[in-house]
Formats: sequence, structure tokens, C-alpha cells
Amino acid sequence: MSTTRGGGRTNSSRPNSNKPKAALPKRAQGPKKAKINTKAAEVEANKVVKKPNQAPKRAKAADEIRLNKYIANSGVCSRRDADIYIQSGNVKVNGVPVTEMGYLVKLNDTVNFDGVLLTPEKKEYILLNKPKNFTTALDEGQEFRNVLELVRGATTAKIGAVGRMDKNTTGLLLFTNDTDMIRKFTLPNQKSSKIYQVSLDKNLKYEDLEKISKGLVLDGHRVFVEEVSYIDNEPKSEIGLKLRSANVKVVRSIFEHFDYNVLRIDRVAFAGLTKKNLPRGNWRMLTEQEIINLKNI
Repeated sequence: MSTTRGGGRTNSSRPNSNKPKAALPKRAQGPKKAKINTKAAEVEANKVVKKPNQAPKRAKAADEIRLNKYIANSGVCSRRDADIYIQSGNVKVNGVPVTEMGYLVKLNDTVNFDGVLLTPEKKEYILLNKPKNFTTALDEGQEFRNVLELVRGATTAKIGAVGRMDKNTTGLLLFTNDTDMIRKFTLPNQKSSKIYQVSLDKNLKYEDLEKISKGLVLDGHRVFVEEVSYIDNEPKSEIGLKLRSANVKVVRSIFEHFDYNVLRIDRVAFAGLTKKNLPRGNWRMLTEQEIINLKNI
């Protein structure tokens, strides 16, 4: 056997590694996946789907208002609840039932809500901390100014005071164009409490305070007093009185019945509303929660 230098064999039984290999068979390929157009998909997803019973959109005229807002402005319910009433067929416009969402009405249209005729004027509720020398009366001459002057810039709605106040009475006075609320808080059998600070010309005797706390009869009408007390750190001529009547004349008559002269009356609380952060002579709009509370009393 011949060898080369280095002792390596010239012949070998191994196959030549330089011999070309056979090609592998191609694997079967499935169908090509379609490319997703992400931009088109996003546009499609953002398309607004038209809700059932939705009126076709059109330009709103200057004298038109959405039906649900018209109903909410009347004070009977919120816009969301108005939508429910509209869908259920309980709202008529000019005698025709309307169930379309977004329906537009004019201010002179006749809107009937669940059998009740509505007025579109938005209900306003304004709380004033009344100063002296202003009166709610319109026939007291020109010597004393009317309280409406103090809230003239609050709203363009035709509002009125809830209850009466003479020129010497100060404190909380509510204004609104909600005739139902005005009627509610002027009824003699109302449930809301008012708190007054009363200044007398002399100290209130304890026995008279006890008699007042038990209630009394004035002009043939029984007056129920919820609380009466001396005011802490004040002379005994300063009295706190809590009762349901919104008639300030009743407050004055209670003490005059026991031969006291009333120098000043200040209403410090009215149906849960207080003078907090409301300086004398200033006004503020009620919050939605305060309005709800007044309606639920």
C-alpha cells in the first residue's frame, strides 16, 4: 500500500464530500394571508351607528331646541329621563306623539309631557341674603326699594320671591319662576323648617320661653314651634326660633303675643339652605342638589 508523506492514505472507502447533494423536495405552502389595512379598519370602527328612532340630522334653526332639552328646561325631569319618556311615546308635539331622538321643536310649539302641558322657560332658583330697607311688597310706596333690584342681574326669567319680607327683616329669601315651588313653600301645612334669630326690646322671661315652646294659638290658628332657645354668648333678648311657617308676620306675632317688641328678625336658615359664604346683600344660584332637596321636601 502506497502512502504519501506524513503517513496519510491515498485511497479511502469514504465517499467524496465534494460530491453535490440531491435537492430536498419543496414543502407544500398554504394560501397567502391577506394583509390587513389597519387604517381602513380604524375608520370603519369609528363610524357612528345610527340609533333606532333617531331623527336625521339637519341644521338647527335659531328658534329651535331639542325636545329633551325643552322638557328639561320645564323642570319636570332631566334630559336623560326625558329621552326615556320620548322613546316610550309619552310626549306629544302639537298633538302628535314623537318618539324620535334628537327631535327639534320651536318655542311656540305645544308640548304635552305625560298628559301635562309644558312651558319651555328654564326654571331658575336664586338665594338672596336680604339686607334691611328692602321689601317684597310692590305697594309700599317709593320710600323702600323692592328686593327684585338686588337680583336684577341674576336672570332674564320672570322670577318672584317665595314668601314675604318687610323692610326690617333680613336673611335668606328665595326667588324662582317655578310657580309650583312658590305655592309649595307658602302653604300653611308645609314640612320645611326655617330658623330665625329674633332681637327683642328686653330679655325674654324663661316662663314665656317655655310657653312658646309648647306652641300657641294666634288669630284662631294653632302655631307649632319646633324649637325656641336663648342664643349662646348673647343677651337673653336674642332668641333662636325654629318653625315651619315662612310667614315672617307669624314670628313677630309670637313675641308680641307676650308683650315683647320685635326689633329685628334675621332668617338664618330656609328649608336646609344657610347663609354660609353668602354676605348680606349678595345672591347665588342654587346647586342642582339643593334644587332636588327642595323638591323632595
